[in-house]
Amino acid sequence: MSRATLAGIWALAIALVVLLVITFLPTSYVIQRPGPVYNTLGTATSADGEEVPLISVEGADTYPTDGALDLLTVQVVGNRERTPSWVELAFAWADETKAVLPIDSVFPEGTTTEERNEESAAMMVDSQQDATAAALSELGFDVGAALTVHSFVEGSAAEGVLEEGDVILEGDGTVVTDATSLRAVINAAEGGPVTLLIERDGEQQSVEITPTEAEIDGESTWLIGVRLTTTYDFPIDVAIQLNNVGGPSAGMMFALGIIDVLTPEEINGGEIVAGTGTITAAGEVGPIGGIRQKLWGALDAGASYFLAPIDNCDEVVDHVPDGLQVFSVETLEDALTALDTVTSDGDVAALPTCK
Repeated sequence: MSRATLAGIWALAIALVVLLVITFLPTSYVIQRPGPVYNTLGTATSADGEEVPLISVEGADTYPTDGALDLLTVQVVGNRERTPSWVELAFAWADETKAVLPIDSVFPEGTTTEERNEESAAMMVDSQQDATAAALSELGFDVGAALTVHSFVEGSAAEGVLEEGDVILEGDGTVVTDATSLRAVINAAEGGPVTLLIERDGEQQSVEITPTEAEIDGESTWLIGVRLTTTYDFPIDVAIQLNNVGGPSAGMMFALGIIDVLTPEEINGGEIVAGTGTITAAGEVGPIGGIRQKLWGALDAGASYFLAPIDNCDEVVDHVPDGLQVFSVETLEDALTALDTVTSDGDVAALPTCK
Protein backbone atom coordinates (compact mmCIF):
# COMPACT_ATOMS: atom_id res chain seq x y z
CA MET A 1 0.00 0.00 0.00
CA SER A 2 1.47 3.35 -1.00
CA ARG A 3 2.10 6.12 1.51
CA ALA A 4 -0.50 8.35 -0.21
CA THR A 5 -3.19 5.63 -0.05
CA LEU A 6 -2.44 5.00 3.61
CA ALA A 7 -2.69 8.73 4.36
CA GLY A 8 -6.01 8.87 2.56
CA ILE A 9 -7.40 5.96 4.59
CA TRP A 10 -6.29 7.60 7.82
CA ALA A 11 -7.84 10.95 6.77
CA LEU A 12 -11.15 9.23 5.97
CA ALA A 13 -11.12 7.34 9.26
CA ILE A 14 -10.43 10.51 11.24
CA ALA A 15 -13.21 12.36 9.35
CA LEU A 16 -15.67 9.57 10.17
CA VAL A 17 -14.72 9.65 13.84
CA VAL A 18 -15.07 13.45 13.95
CA LEU A 19 -18.47 13.20 12.22
CA LEU A 20 -19.59 10.57 14.73
CA VAL A 21 -18.47 12.75 17.66
CA ILE A 22 -20.21 15.83 16.21
CA THR A 23 -23.40 13.82 15.76
CA PHE A 24 -23.66 13.34 19.52
CA LEU A 25 -22.61 16.86 20.53
CA PRO A 26 -25.46 19.02 21.92
CA THR A 27 -26.78 21.79 19.68
CA SER A 28 -28.55 25.06 20.40
CA TYR A 29 -31.19 24.81 17.68
CA VAL A 30 -34.59 23.24 17.04
CA ILE A 31 -36.30 22.33 13.78
CA GLN A 32 -39.67 23.67 12.69
CA ARG A 33 -41.66 21.65 10.14
CA PRO A 34 -45.25 21.50 8.81
CA GLY A 35 -47.64 19.98 11.33
CA PRO A 36 -51.11 18.45 11.10
CA VAL A 37 -53.84 20.27 9.15
CA TYR A 38 -57.36 20.53 10.60
CA ASN A 39 -60.53 21.37 8.70
CA THR A 40 -62.59 23.67 10.93
CA LEU A 41 -65.69 22.44 9.06
CA GLY A 42 -64.83 18.80 9.73
CA THR A 43 -64.28 16.62 12.78
CA ALA A 44 -61.57 16.18 15.37
CA THR A 45 -60.71 13.53 17.93
CA SER A 46 -61.97 14.32 21.42
CA ALA A 47 -60.09 13.59 24.65
CA ASP A 48 -62.13 10.36 24.84
CA GLY A 49 -60.94 9.27 21.39
CA GLU A 50 -64.27 9.93 19.68
CA GLU A 51 -64.72 11.79 16.39
CA VAL A 52 -66.74 14.95 17.07
CA PRO A 53 -67.42 18.14 15.07
CA LEU A 54 -64.49 20.50 15.41
CA ILE A 55 -67.01 23.35 15.74
CA SER A 56 -70.44 22.71 17.24
CA VAL A 57 -73.18 25.23 18.00
CA GLU A 58 -76.25 25.09 20.26
CA GLY A 59 -78.96 27.73 20.45
CA ALA A 60 -78.98 28.74 16.78
CA ASP A 61 -79.68 27.23 13.36
CA THR A 62 -76.68 25.59 11.70
CA TYR A 63 -76.19 24.60 8.07
CA PRO A 64 -74.32 21.82 6.24
CA THR A 65 -71.24 22.87 4.34
CA ASP A 66 -68.67 21.50 1.92
CA GLY A 67 -65.03 21.99 1.07
CA ALA A 68 -62.63 22.98 3.82
CA LEU A 69 -61.44 25.92 5.87
CA ASP A 70 -58.12 24.50 7.01
CA LEU A 71 -56.11 25.73 9.96
CA LEU A 72 -52.39 24.95 9.85
CA THR A 73 -49.96 23.97 12.55
CA VAL A 74 -46.21 23.58 12.86
CA GLN A 75 -44.28 20.98 14.79
CA VAL A 76 -41.08 21.70 16.68
CA VAL A 77 -38.46 18.95 16.68
CA GLY A 78 -36.34 19.20 19.81
CA ASN A 79 -36.46 20.99 23.16
CA ARG A 80 -34.06 21.95 25.94
CA GLU A 81 -34.03 18.39 27.20
CA ARG A 82 -33.20 16.90 23.79
CA THR A 83 -31.93 19.02 20.88
CA PRO A 84 -31.64 17.75 17.29
CA SER A 85 -28.29 16.35 16.22
CA TRP A 86 -26.02 18.19 13.79
CA VAL A 87 -26.90 15.61 11.14
CA GLU A 88 -30.62 16.32 11.61
CA LEU A 89 -29.93 20.05 11.39
CA ALA A 90 -27.94 19.60 8.18
CA PHE A 91 -30.82 17.76 6.51
CA ALA A 92 -33.28 20.40 7.77
CA TRP A 93 -31.15 23.26 6.41
CA ALA A 94 -31.33 21.62 2.98
CA ASP A 95 -35.13 21.14 3.14
CA GLU A 96 -37.16 24.19 2.06
CA THR A 97 -40.21 22.92 3.98
CA LYS A 98 -38.33 23.15 7.29
CA ALA A 99 -36.65 25.88 9.31
CA VAL A 100 -33.77 25.77 11.79
CA LEU A 101 -34.29 28.18 14.70
CA PRO A 102 -32.21 29.14 17.75
CA ILE A 103 -33.63 27.26 20.71
CA ASP A 104 -34.00 30.50 22.72
CA SER A 105 -36.53 31.81 20.17
CA VAL A 106 -38.84 28.85 20.87
CA PHE A 107 -37.94 27.86 24.43
CA PRO A 108 -36.86 31.04 26.29
CA GLU A 109 -34.11 30.63 28.86
CA GLY A 110 -35.58 29.56 32.19
CA THR A 111 -38.78 28.19 30.63
CA THR A 112 -39.39 24.45 30.77
CA THR A 113 -41.14 22.50 28.04
CA GLU A 114 -44.06 21.93 30.40
CA GLU A 115 -44.38 25.66 31.14
CA ARG A 116 -44.27 26.46 27.42
CA ASN A 117 -47.01 23.91 26.72
CA GLU A 118 -49.20 25.31 29.50
CA GLU A 119 -48.80 28.85 28.17
CA SER A 120 -49.56 27.65 24.64
CA ALA A 121 -52.73 25.89 25.82
CA ALA A 122 -53.89 29.04 27.61
CA MET A 123 -53.37 31.09 24.44
CA MET A 124 -55.44 28.57 22.49
CA VAL A 125 -58.36 28.99 24.91
CA ASP A 126 -58.17 32.79 24.65
CA SER A 127 -57.96 32.50 20.85
CA GLN A 128 -61.13 30.43 20.71
CA GLN A 129 -62.99 32.98 22.84
CA ASP A 130 -61.82 35.91 20.70
CA ALA A 131 -62.64 34.01 17.49
CA THR A 132 -66.16 33.29 18.74
CA ALA A 133 -66.62 36.95 19.70
CA ALA A 134 -65.34 38.15 16.30
CA ALA A 135 -67.54 35.69 14.37
CA LEU A 136 -70.73 36.38 16.31
CA SER A 137 -70.16 40.14 16.16
CA GLU A 138 -69.73 39.87 12.37
CA LEU A 139 -73.09 38.06 12.23
CA GLY A 140 -74.81 40.77 14.28
CA PHE A 141 -74.91 39.12 17.72
CA ASP A 142 -74.25 41.06 20.93
CA VAL A 143 -71.36 39.26 22.67
CA GLY A 144 -71.40 41.27 25.92
CA ALA A 145 -67.64 41.86 26.15
CA ALA A 146 -66.19 42.87 29.54
CA LEU A 147 -62.57 43.92 30.16
CA THR A 148 -61.47 42.62 33.56
CA VAL A 149 -58.35 43.23 35.65
CA HIS A 150 -56.61 39.88 36.14
CA SER A 151 -53.35 40.84 37.89
CA PHE A 152 -50.70 43.53 38.20
CA VAL A 153 -47.17 43.98 36.88
CA GLU A 154 -44.56 44.59 39.59
CA GLY A 155 -44.33 48.31 40.30
CA SER A 156 -47.60 48.93 38.46
CA ALA A 157 -49.03 52.44 38.31
CA ALA A 158 -52.47 50.90 38.83
CA GLU A 159 -51.67 49.11 42.11
CA GLY A 160 -53.67 50.56 44.97
CA VAL A 161 -56.09 52.16 42.51
CA LEU A 162 -57.51 49.15 40.69
CA GLU A 163 -58.29 45.74 42.18
CA GLU A 164 -58.32 42.28 40.68
CA GLY A 165 -61.78 41.61 39.29
CA ASP A 166 -62.50 45.26 38.43
CA VAL A 167 -64.33 45.61 35.11
CA ILE A 168 -63.05 48.55 33.03
CA LEU A 169 -65.94 50.19 31.17
CA GLU A 170 -64.49 53.44 29.81
CA GLY A 171 -61.22 55.28 29.45
CA ASP A 172 -61.41 59.10 29.32
CA GLY A 173 -65.05 58.80 28.26
CA THR A 174 -64.43 56.21 25.50
CA VAL A 175 -66.03 52.78 25.81
CA VAL A 176 -63.35 50.05 25.94
CA THR A 177 -64.05 46.34 25.43
CA ASP A 178 -60.57 44.94 24.87
CA ALA A 179 -56.93 45.62 25.71
CA THR A 180 -56.27 47.21 22.31
CA SER A 181 -58.90 49.91 22.75
CA LEU A 182 -57.76 50.64 26.32
CA ARG A 183 -54.14 50.89 25.16
CA ALA A 184 -55.16 53.42 22.53
CA VAL A 185 -56.83 55.62 25.16
CA ILE A 186 -53.82 55.44 27.48
CA ASN A 187 -51.35 56.36 24.73
CA ALA A 188 -53.58 59.18 23.49
CA ALA A 189 -53.09 60.88 26.87
CA GLU A 190 -49.30 60.99 26.18
CA GLY A 191 -48.37 60.40 29.80
CA GLY A 192 -51.14 62.46 31.34
CA PRO A 193 -53.59 61.06 33.93
CA VAL A 194 -56.26 58.73 32.53
CA THR A 195 -59.72 58.53 34.05
CA LEU A 196 -61.22 55.04 34.03
CA LEU A 197 -64.86 54.21 34.67
CA ILE A 198 -64.90 50.83 36.40
CA GLU A 199 -67.39 48.47 37.95
CA ARG A 200 -66.47 46.99 41.33
CA ASP A 201 -68.77 44.77 43.38
CA GLY A 202 -71.70 45.75 41.19
CA GLU A 203 -71.19 49.51 41.55
CA GLN A 204 -69.63 51.96 39.10
CA GLN A 205 -66.97 54.49 40.07
CA SER A 206 -64.27 56.61 38.43
CA VAL A 207 -60.56 56.31 39.21
CA GLU A 208 -57.53 58.20 37.91
CA ILE A 209 -54.19 56.63 36.98
CA THR A 210 -51.02 58.27 35.68
CA PRO A 211 -49.29 55.87 33.23
CA THR A 212 -45.57 55.18 33.20
CA GLU A 213 -43.43 55.20 30.06
CA ALA A 214 -41.78 52.02 28.75
CA GLU A 215 -40.04 50.80 25.61
CA ILE A 216 -41.41 47.72 23.85
CA ASP A 217 -39.83 46.37 20.66
CA GLY A 218 -37.91 49.60 20.27
CA GLU A 219 -40.98 51.82 20.53
CA SER A 220 -41.97 54.10 23.40
CA THR A 221 -45.39 53.44 24.93
CA TRP A 222 -47.41 54.30 28.05
CA LEU A 223 -48.59 51.62 30.48
CA ILE A 224 -50.72 51.36 33.61
CA GLY A 225 -49.23 47.94 34.45
CA VAL A 226 -52.20 45.57 34.55
CA ARG A 227 -52.83 42.16 33.00
CA LEU A 228 -56.30 42.00 31.52
CA THR A 229 -58.75 39.35 30.42
CA THR A 230 -61.81 39.81 28.24
CA THR A 231 -64.89 37.81 29.19
CA TYR A 232 -67.99 37.45 27.04
CA ASP A 233 -71.67 36.70 27.51
CA PHE A 234 -72.36 34.80 24.30
CA PRO A 235 -76.04 34.51 23.27
CA ILE A 236 -75.43 31.02 21.83
CA ASP A 237 -73.13 28.16 22.81
CA VAL A 238 -70.13 27.61 20.52
CA ALA A 239 -67.78 24.73 21.32
CA ILE A 240 -64.43 24.18 19.59
CA GLN A 241 -62.92 20.71 19.96
CA LEU A 242 -59.21 20.53 19.17
CA ASN A 243 -56.83 18.60 21.41
CA ASN A 244 -53.03 18.77 21.50
CA VAL A 245 -52.86 22.05 19.58
CA GLY A 246 -51.79 25.26 21.27
CA GLY A 247 -51.12 28.91 20.55
CA PRO A 248 -53.29 31.70 19.15
CA SER A 249 -52.56 31.33 15.42
CA ALA A 250 -55.79 29.48 14.52
CA GLY A 251 -58.01 32.39 15.59
CA MET A 252 -58.96 33.67 12.14
CA MET A 253 -59.78 30.20 10.80
CA PHE A 254 -61.89 29.42 13.87
CA ALA A 255 -63.87 32.62 13.24
CA LEU A 256 -64.40 31.77 9.56
CA GLY A 257 -65.48 28.24 10.47
CA ILE A 258 -68.05 29.52 12.98
CA ILE A 259 -69.45 31.96 10.41
CA ASP A 260 -69.72 29.18 7.81
CA VAL A 261 -71.56 26.86 10.22
CA LEU A 262 -74.06 29.64 11.02
CA THR A 263 -74.49 30.81 7.40
CA PRO A 264 -76.87 29.15 4.88
CA GLU A 265 -74.43 29.49 1.97
CA GLU A 266 -70.91 28.04 1.85
CA ILE A 267 -68.61 31.00 2.41
CA ASN A 268 -65.73 29.04 0.83
CA GLY A 269 -67.75 28.04 -2.23
CA GLY A 270 -66.96 24.39 -1.58
CA GLU A 271 -63.24 25.04 -2.18
CA ILE A 272 -60.34 23.95 0.01
CA VAL A 273 -59.07 27.18 1.55
CA ALA A 274 -56.32 27.32 4.17
CA GLY A 275 -55.17 30.17 6.33
CA THR A 276 -53.60 31.33 9.54
CA GLY A 277 -53.54 34.38 11.80
CA THR A 278 -54.47 35.51 15.28
CA ILE A 279 -57.68 37.44 15.73
CA THR A 280 -59.06 39.96 18.19
CA ALA A 281 -62.68 40.24 19.23
CA ALA A 282 -62.84 43.29 16.96
CA GLY A 283 -61.85 41.13 13.96
CA GLU A 284 -58.25 42.33 13.55
CA VAL A 285 -55.95 39.64 12.11
CA GLY A 286 -52.43 39.44 13.52
CA PRO A 287 -49.12 37.79 12.53
CA ILE A 288 -48.02 34.29 13.53
CA GLY A 289 -44.88 32.16 13.46
CA GLY A 290 -43.87 29.42 11.05
CA ILE A 291 -45.83 30.73 8.09
CA ARG A 292 -43.46 29.23 5.49
CA GLN A 293 -43.99 25.77 6.94
CA LYS A 294 -47.74 26.41 6.99
CA LEU A 295 -47.70 27.27 3.30
CA TRP A 296 -46.26 23.83 2.56
CA GLY A 297 -48.75 22.20 4.92
CA ALA A 298 -51.62 23.90 3.07
CA LEU A 299 -50.36 22.71 -0.31
CA ASP A 300 -49.96 19.13 0.93
CA ALA A 301 -53.56 19.24 2.23
CA GLY A 302 -54.84 20.13 -1.25
CA ALA A 303 -55.57 23.83 -0.71
CA SER A 304 -55.65 26.14 -3.71
CA TYR A 305 -55.97 29.38 -1.73
CA PHE A 306 -54.22 30.65 1.40
CA LEU A 307 -55.20 33.56 3.66
CA ALA A 308 -52.08 35.15 5.23
CA PRO A 309 -51.83 37.99 7.76
CA ILE A 310 -50.56 41.12 6.05
CA ASP A 311 -47.91 41.49 8.77
CA ASN A 312 -46.38 38.16 7.68
CA CYS A 313 -45.99 39.21 4.05
CA ASP A 314 -42.25 39.79 4.34
CA GLU A 315 -41.86 36.08 5.16
CA VAL A 316 -44.25 34.99 2.40
CA VAL A 317 -42.69 36.80 -0.57
CA ASP A 318 -40.65 34.44 -2.76
CA HIS A 319 -41.61 31.43 -0.62
CA VAL A 320 -45.05 30.51 -2.01
CA PRO A 321 -45.12 26.91 -3.30
CA ASP A 322 -46.31 26.43 -6.87
CA GLY A 323 -50.03 25.72 -7.02
CA LEU A 324 -50.96 27.91 -4.04
CA GLN A 325 -52.42 31.42 -4.34
CA VAL A 326 -51.94 33.69 -1.33
CA PHE A 327 -54.18 36.60 -0.34
CA SER A 328 -53.08 39.03 2.37
CA VAL A 329 -55.65 40.01 4.99
CA GLU A 330 -55.69 42.53 7.79
CA THR A 331 -59.18 41.94 9.18
CA LEU A 332 -61.86 39.27 9.31
CA GLU A 333 -63.77 41.38 6.79
CA ASP A 334 -60.80 41.13 4.39
CA ALA A 335 -60.85 37.34 4.70
CA LEU A 336 -64.60 37.21 4.01
CA THR A 337 -64.13 39.45 0.97
CA ALA A 338 -61.46 37.11 -0.39
CA LEU A 339 -63.73 34.09 0.15
CA ASP A 340 -66.65 35.87 -1.48
CA THR A 341 -64.50 36.66 -4.52
CA VAL A 342 -63.47 32.99 -4.80
CA THR A 343 -67.07 31.82 -4.31
CA SER A 344 -68.54 34.15 -6.92
CA ASP A 345 -65.80 33.46 -9.49
CA GLY A 346 -64.74 37.07 -9.17
CA ASP A 347 -61.43 38.63 -10.09
CA VAL A 348 -59.11 36.95 -7.60
CA ALA A 349 -56.16 38.65 -9.29
CA ALA A 350 -57.48 41.95 -7.96
CA LEU A 351 -57.33 40.78 -4.33
CA PRO A 352 -54.42 42.05 -2.22
CA THR A 353 -51.48 39.68 -2.01
CA CYS A 354 -47.96 39.69 -0.62
CA LYS A 355 -45.53 41.56 -2.89
